[in-house]
Amino acid sequence: MFRTALALSAAATALALPAHTFAANVELVASGPVIELDIFESVTVAPDMATIGAGVTSEAPTAVEALRMNSAEMEKVIARIKALGIAEKDIQTTGINLSARYDYDREGQRQIFRGYQVSNRVSVNLRKIEDTGKVLDALVAAGANDLSGPSFSIENDDAAKDAARKRAIERAQERAEAYAAMLGYDGAKVLAIREAIQGRGPMPEEAMMRSDMIKVSGTSAPVQPGMVAAGISISITYELVNDGAADAG
Repeated sequence: MFRTALALSAAATALALPAHTFAANVELVASGPVIELDIFESVTVAPDMATIGAGVTSEAPTAVEALRMNSAEMEKVIARIKALGIAEKDIQTTGINLSARYDYDREGQRQIFRGYQVSNRVSVNLRKIEDTGKVLDALVAAGANDLSGPSFSIENDDAAKDAARKRAIERAQERAEAYAAMLGYDGAKVLAIREAIQGRGPMPEEAMMRSDMIKVSGTSAPVQPGMVAAGISISITYELVNDGAADAG
């Protein structure tokens, strides 16, 4: 008789949040051989949300002047974002940084103080991804000189995860039954399932863009959203059984 202690857990992951796992130890008793299969499956779907980063970086001789200048410019950028019809809940400040600027004097081998630099950035969720290029152009025109993204995702990927889960379970069952057949058993009975939900990726690598690298013309920046994937990993523990035990399970 085989005795195995297993942790049953379910972990769920959201865009940009850590996974939370809940586990309870359960002791299971099996009379036949036990196998544990790890399966990953994903499905690809068209994204319905784009996320971009937009900000302003300013420099001035004093910290107060740099912050004042940056704040004035950033207010224009945020006002432009709102004027594009983007809701406040989809705009979030991600960082405000103040730092001293120095140049290195090779001859004197010393640092020369040049002033202060302030940067202020926000993350913006776009629910009309077809407007991504237009929004990027508008933000640069409003004074944004520090852009990142876009990254694409699915606002609600429950259906995609359900499809991935179904595929994963089907693959695991087929593999377990193949093991049973090779080892002279009639079938496989599920003892436990452990699941981990992957993020809504893969997403494109974040691309940093500076204003001096961007040429804004009458045509919006070209953006191709492609497809994104929703995946799920499962570990299923099976007991290999003969017909009587399989029917009992």
